[in-house]
Amino acid sequence: MKRLLKKSILITGGAKGAGAASAKLFAEEGARVMIADRDAEAARHLVETLCARGLDVAFVHADVSRPEEAEIAYRAAKDAFGQVDVLFNHAGIIIVKPFLECTLEEWDELMDNNAKSAFLMTRLVLPEMLERGKGVLVFTSTTGVRAATHLEALYCASKSAMHQLARALAVEYRDQGIRSNLICPSFVRTQHGEHEIEQLRGYGIFASENDVNAMQGRICEPEEVAEVALFLASDASSFVNGAEIFVDNTFTAV
Repeated sequence: MKRLLKKSILITGGAKGAGAASAKLFAEEGARVMIADRDAEAARHLVETLCARGLDVAFVHADVSRPEEAEIAYRAAKDAFGQVDVLFNHAGIIIVKPFLECTLEEWDELMDNNAKSAFLMTRLVLPEMLERGKGVLVFTSTTGVRAATHLEALYCASKSAMHQLARALAVEYRDQGIRSNLICPSFVRTQHGEHEIEQLRGYGIFASENDVNAMQGRICEPEEVAEVALFLASDASSFVNGAEIFVDNTFTAV
C-alpha cells in the first residue's frame, strides 16, 4: 500500500534540493503534489520529469513570502485537487555574514522567506483542514535552532520564529485533528547547503566537506530529509505532534 495514496500535498520551495526529493517521493507514494516555487525553470523541469513517469505533480510559480502570491499558490492547489491534506512549508533562504554587517533589509528578507511564508501558507490552508477535522503541517527548520552557528544570526532567528510557530500550532489545534511537526536538518548536499558552506568558508570558518564530516559523519543527502518528510506527512506518524526531528547524525548531540 502506498503511504500517501490520494493525499493532496502542497510543497513550498519544492523545485530543488530536499524539496524536490520530497515532491518525487510523495508522488511515488501515491500523492497528488503541487509545487510552489519562484524558480520556474527548475520546477518545470522537475514536473516534466515526474509527469513523464506517470506521477501526479504540478507547479505554480509563486513567491510565498508575498501575501498575494501565497494566495495564488494555495488556490492553484485547491483548484487542482479540491483540498490540501498536507502542507509542507519547505521554502527558505540563508544569508551568512557578521551580525553587525547585516542590514534591516536583510533581516526583513530572511524573516519574510523563512517565517512569514510559513505563516501565510498555514493561515490559508488551516481553515479547510479544521473544517474536515484533519490536516498535516510539516515545516523545514534547522539545527540552528538548537546549535547556533557562526555568522548566521539572522538565519537562526528567522528559522526559530518559524520553528516555534509550528510547535504552537500543534498545541493549539491538537484537539481539532491537526498535526504540526518539524524537520531540522544539518548540512545537506543541496544548492542551499553548498551555498551556506561556500559563504562560511569565505569568512574563514572551517566548513569544508572534511570539516562537515567531522561534525556529522558525512553530508546528508536530500533523499534522507525526504524520507523524514514522508513519515511526518503520512499516517505512520499519527501520534507524532509538535515534534522536532533532527536529521543531523549527532550534529546537535555532541
